[in-house]
Amino acid sequence: MIDYTPLWKTMKQKNISTYALIHKHGIDPHTLNDLKHNKSVTMNTLESLCRALDCNASDVVCFHD
Repeated sequence: MIDYTPLWKTMKQKNISTYALIHKHGIDPHTLNDLKHNKSVTMNTLESLCRALDCNASDVVCFHD
């Protein structure tokens, strides 16, 4: 199961809001909605999030059995 809990923690630690991801970093609002509901996103989206947050993939997503 995909879990984006690390994303929200990383955003809080780096003081980056969803508003900033949308308007400053070009992340689509629908994508953020998918992330909130733990739906899958593309690797390109994951890369964009990592660049915007200056972090690694493990700071954005984790997988559970």
